[in-house]
Formats: sequence, structure tokens, C-alpha cells
Amino acid sequence: MPRFLSRFLSRLLSRLLSRLLSRLLSRLRGGAALPPAPPARAIAIAGLGGFLAIAVVAGLAEGLSQALILGSFGASCVLVFGFPEVPFSQPRNVVLGHVLSSFTGLACLALLGPHWWAAALAVALSIMGMMALRCVHPPAGSNPVIVFLSAPGWPFLITPTLAGALLLVAVALVYNNLRGPGRYPAYW
Repeated sequence: MPRFLSRFLSRLLSRLLSRLLSRLLSRLRGGAALPPAPPARAIAIAGLGGFLAIAVVAGLAEGLSQALILGSFGASCVLVFGFPEVPFSQPRNVVLGHVLSSFTGLACLALLGPHWWAAALAVALSIMGMMALRCVHPPAGSNPVIVFLSAPGWPFLITPTLAGALLLVAVALVYNNLRGPGRYPAYW
């Protein structure tokens, strides 16, 4: 390749990369203002709801000597008690999202084995399934990872996944309707 052409292509490529990097960095800056903090009362009420839900689920688990709790339930509490009006927090989303994601994780583990790419595929399929079935619950997206890390059997789908999610929703139904104005759930 002639030297002048090589220099030209090198400069062109350098300019293109510089523009792409500059464009990417400008988008990473954000642009919106930080949302205001919720009132102290709302923060306390949400925290108390999360405490009560995990206390009920973990207390029953201990009393019954039965697995009823998942790490992802803590994140579910953030949504269900902190933001009960959003679609991600509705009972349908909580229960179906957790069950679908745990099922997907178990199926991928059983069919594909304990490989990194199978875990990644299980998360992707969980996201797609929740979106297609209109039951997206972001904390449930971690269930396939929990499945791949712990390698449980199929009973994991019933306990802790289904039983724990139902208990969490039961506490949310009572608590969110006693705490003040508003209606929970917004839909089933």
C-alpha cells in the first residue's frame, strides 16, 4: 500500500474513533437532574414493610425448617414497599416473574449444564419471557444466577421460589392497604 494512502487511512480511522468516543462520552454524562428524595415518612414506611415481609418469610422458614427465602426477595421488597404503584411491583409480576425466572434457570442448568454461557442464556431467556408474558419483575432476573450458583433440584421452584413469593405478596397486600391512601394491587 502506498505510504500516502496508509497515512490517509490512519488519520481517517483516528478521526472516526475520536468522534465515536467523544459521542459515547457525551451520552454517559447524563443530563437530567437527580430526582428529589422521598419524604422521611415514606422512607420509614417502605423500610418497615421490607422488615415485616422478610421477618415473616424468614421466621416461617426457620419455624418450619423449610427454605422459603431467596436473596432476590430483598430487592423485591424495595419495589413492593418503596414503589407499590409501579407495574414491576404488582403481585402478578412478583410471583410470575420469580417462578418463570427460577424455572428458566433450572431448565437451562438441567439441559445445558453448569457453564457460564448457560447461566447468561438463562438470564436472557428470563428477561425475554417476563417481557413476553408481561410480568417483568427486575429482582427475579437474578434467580437464574442463584440457580446456577447453588445448583438446586426442581423442588426449588416450589420452595423457596413460589412459596416465598406468595408470602411476600401476602404481606404486601395487607401492609400496603393498611398504610394509607392508595390501592394495592393496581391490577392482577
